[in-house]
Amino acid sequence: MGVPKRRRSSTKNRMRRAQQKIDAPGFISCPQCHEPKMPHKVCPSCGYYKDKEVVAVAAAK
Repeated sequence: MGVPKRRRSSTKNRMRRAQQKIDAPGFISCPQCHEPKMPHKVCPSCGYYKDKEVVAVAAAK
């Protein structure tokens, strides 16, 4: 039967367990165009961030 040769340190245990809690980030709707976007990022469809146009987005034809 497999038996560990040495005791795993508490730091290694915590580092391993820290990865179990990672979740995918949620999406929010953009207040300007109401498209889904990542929080705290510029909206890729309209280019607005915090009610200001940050990036000029070309109009789709």
